[in-house]
Amino acid sequence: MVMSIRYALLALLSAGPRCGPQLSEELAARPGEVRPPDADQVSAALQRLERDGLLVSGDAGAGGLPPGYWITADGERALAAWLRTPPDLAVSPHAELTAKIMVALLVPGTDVHEVVQAHRRHLVELMAQWTRAKQGQADHHLGLVLAIQAEMFRLDSVIRWLDDADGRLQRAAASPPPRPAPPVIDDRIRTSDADRDRATARLRDHYAEGRLTHAELDERMTAALTARTFGDLRKIMADLPA
Repeated sequence: MVMSIRYALLALLSAGPRCGPQLSEELAARPGEVRPPDADQVSAALQRLERDGLLVSGDAGAGGLPPGYWITADGERALAAWLRTPPDLAVSPHAELTAKIMVALLVPGTDVHEVVQAHRRHLVELMAQWTRAKQGQADHHLGLVLAIQAEMFRLDSVIRWLDDADGRLQRAAASPPPRPAPPVIDDRIRTSDADRDRATARLRDHYAEGRLTHAELDERMTAALTARTFGDLRKIMADLPA
């Protein structure tokens, strides 16, 4: 999938100011991107956006801003308008609609469902126009009717694709992906001073929260400071919350 660099940059900046290298890294990390833009492409896009007044850079001294890029009010309006602008139906609209949906997911406060429905309403209205155009032509212009019918089937396929995308987005929002389980550390691995320090700090937290008596704290602190393996530390913490 190829996403518009211009609007992806505006979407990232809508969440807060960023420097050029940070923007390049976040663009490269986007899911589904086959050929992420290189640093030169990002730099060129940022220059064009600044030229068009859609962002400002701290280096330019605008309002005393610190180094980095900041989206302007015009940039926010341009991004919101682009997200809801119907795609060019002369070519396959799926790629452009996918790009708009993926950009919308990056913009804080944007109702992605509303963006999808705005495009769906536009396509339904187009189908209604073609239906009206087809009426009365069946007996006189068979070729025209067939062409209109082909266009209506194409629009219907895009609408059904949008419905499927909207359903997937809603299910994903209702069921966020599970957090990965923490890695299991072999009990035989030797501990470091930093590991023992973290263990003693956690013991002091448990004491402050009332889970350990003063005598238990002293006993376990001594055991933690002399622990040689992660298995030793695990035994000390076995009856305490992770």
